Amino acid sequence: MHRRIADFFTPAPDSLVACTVRRLKSPWTDAIHLLWSAWVFITPIFGGYSWRWAILTLVTYPLFVVLYAKCCLAPRRHVRRYALALVAMALLLLPWYPSGLSYFIYGCVMLGGQRFGLPRYMLLLAGMNAAMVAEALALGYSWQMWVSIPVTTFIIGVIIHAERANEQKSAELQLSHDEVRRLAALAERERIGRDLHDLLGHTLSLITLKLELSRKLFDRDTEGARREVEEAEKVARHALAEVRSAVSGIRATDLAAELASARLLLESSRVHCDYGHPPADLPDDVERGLSLILREAVTNIARHADATQARIEMERAPASVRLLISDNGRGGIGGEGNGLCGMRERVRVLGGTLAIASPRGAGTRVEIEVPMPAMRLVQPVRSSPDMPIAGSLATTASGHSAA
Repeated sequence: MHRRIADFFTPAPDSLVACTVRRLKSPWTDAIHLLWSAWVFITPIFGGYSWRWAILTLVTYPLFVVLYAKCCLAPRRHVRRYALALVAMALLLLPWYPSGLSYFIYGCVMLGGQRFGLPRYMLLLAGMNAAMVAEALALGYSWQMWVSIPVTTFIIGVIIHAERANEQKSAELQLSHDEVRRLAALAERERIGRDLHDLLGHTLSLITLKLELSRKLFDRDTEGARREVEEAEKVARHALAEVRSAVSGIRATDLAAELASARLLLESSRVHCDYGHPPADLPDDVERGLSLILREAVTNIARHADATQARIEMERAPASVRLLISDNGRGGIGGEGNGLCGMRERVRVLGGTLAIASPRGAGTRVEIEVPMPAMRLVQPVRSSPDMPIAGSLATTASGHSAA
């Protein structure tokens, strides 16, 4: 018995309560709307309380609460039956129980929990209110009642329908945001995989050739064999350094993808975001650092700024790049939490500067300026043990063939 009751009140995956929980809100959030049912107890003030009202309230109000709970807990496709049950209960009680009109309003509003388009929902409301008005006229209810109830149901119904539509759009934006991050991570892993494949393919081939050559030279040219082993060791150390450099960027993200992800995150938080195109010639370490700084700044805006607009600008100078992130939120940043401290540390590693202007009530402006490393000149290729891998590979291959 207890299990059946527990199953009866377990929220379905697509129910209103389940959607509320997925938005990290309390599952009791929708129960706050039950406060409007106080009109069940206020309505008799205008006509007088009676034993009949008390008995009907004692019988019907618990049933109303159960039906409302099922509207919130049931699958979306089943909400209609519970909402229509509320409407039917109100129409059946109308000859003896004016307070039942509150049940009618709840039924009309909860019907908006279905995935109806607004025109269809309006037609359903019009049909149910027409039935209610016809019965009220036949029973001799005052004109104030059969005018106010339809107006109330239409106004509240449209508001709730709009809120549900916005919640659905927000959920879709959040899914898009998560998908962009997932695709960006996947693209980065594929890039790292290609880089490691190219790097290790050339390097291991070179090491294999040198070790094979040293084995052949071991008996007749000990000095030459030793020299080949030493060169193989240098190549291996060089390859190890490059592998470490490549792997260190495995958590990096492309700046363009991070900008797109930032817009999705802010739009899902109802913050309009504008940004321009990032420079195309940024070094990998600078782009990686700016991407992580941007992610932290945008997260702070979404969580704490209470803003409605944000702007991300990037300017490329010959010797530096400047990142400007601003919003029109409440401002007034007093101390620096983990987020800002982390941003300062990343900027410091890049050798740049970070400035924050956050007057109370006038938004926040974060300006980062990072110097650009000077381009290294390409040195002419020389025949030595320290020559680049590609050239050494070609030289060794030709020598090996000759041998």
